[in-house]
Amino acid sequence: YCERARSEIFFQNGMVPGAGVASGFVVRRLAADFHGSAKLGDLLTVKTTLLGLKHTSCTLLQEIYKEEEKLFEAEVLLVYMENGKIARIPKQFLLLFETIEKYAGESR
Repeated sequence: YCERARSEIFFQNGMVPGAGVASGFVVRRLAADFHGSAKLGDLLTVKTTLLGLKHTSCTLLQEIYKEEEKLFEAEVLLVYMENGKIARIPKQFLLLFETIEKYAGESR
């Protein structure tokens, strides 16, 4: 759900998370805590908050809720890669991340 929510931020802004076939964001580190459970068909909300932004990486807090109950949270470090090497995040993606204070999307 978190991966889908991250991609949706780009899609809703008319972008694709990678600038080309051999580029894109990869998860470098993930720290996760499970607080509850959901079942098939539950309406879940994924809230994404930008915690930090650097030239080649960003850190996000992603939380999954069922109604008001927090089920899951993860701090995710994303690194931008081009042709298998760490690279600077393209300007259009930096600008997008800078405008995101908190994004919430729903999924089933």
